[in-house]
Amino acid sequence: MSVTTPKGPQLAVLPTAAEDDTRSRAQVLQPSGWPMPKGYANGIAAEGRIVVTGGVIGWDVEERLADGFVAQVRQTLSNIAAILAEAGARPEHLVRLTWYVVDMDEYLANLKELGKIYRTIFGAHYSAMALLQVVRLVEKAARVEIEATAVIPR
Repeated sequence: MSVTTPKGPQLAVLPTAAEDDTRSRAQVLQPSGWPMPKGYANGIAAEGRIVVTGGVIGWDVEERLADGFVAQVRQTLSNIAAILAEAGARPEHLVRLTWYVVDMDEYLANLKELGKIYRTIFGAHYSAMALLQVVRLVEKAARVEIEATAVIPR
């Protein structure tokens, strides 16, 4: 009988928070030997009640868009936090964010400020994320739209 060793990186599963029952918590998936990502996770594993948002933009309850990209991101993330709260979810339950921006250079030029805003609203929990540049969004003046997925532990 021969034994084969799997090729490729080994997978490390890291709990996102220290708790006795880590099975009920989201787990960051970080393949062994991969560099640690900054501001996102490569993957997340979680069990529980799924909460999904639609594409959320940076407008207030009166549908007025915040002025400028950074302000729209702040309002968008605040709106996502409010939607999560409606379901009883908290920022640490986020498992995925998909960002749609109309100008990648605008996003990249504001990384430091965006990081501060993110941490103010969601703390230091980083979900899996994807970032895409799009030609435009449904609301012409919108600069960013974000979809979120959270899993509330059972």
